[in-house]
Amino acid sequence: MSRHKRPEVDSRLSKIEGHVRAIRKMVHDDRSYPEIVHQVAAVRASLDGVVEVIVDDLVEDCVATARKGGSVKETVLELQQVVASGR
Repeated sequence: MSRHKRPEVDSRLSKIEGHVRAIRKMVHDDRSYPEIVHQVAAVRASLDGVVEVIVDDLVEDCVATARKGGSVKETVLELQQVVASGR
């Protein structure tokens, strides 16, 4: 992962971590099912956002590698693997 994306990913993950802790507290406090499910859905959406940032960074890296004369085939393969695992 590139250095300029790492702080963004770390910040997003830190927020998600705090959100998950809050959900655990909701469970322990016997909050309603809909409230808990709503918050879990929000965490899922946040995780999708992290994946998007990582994939965008990978695409940028793949393009840069291809421009430098790197192996386009290997780069495309790596991109396909990451995208497939994110589904």
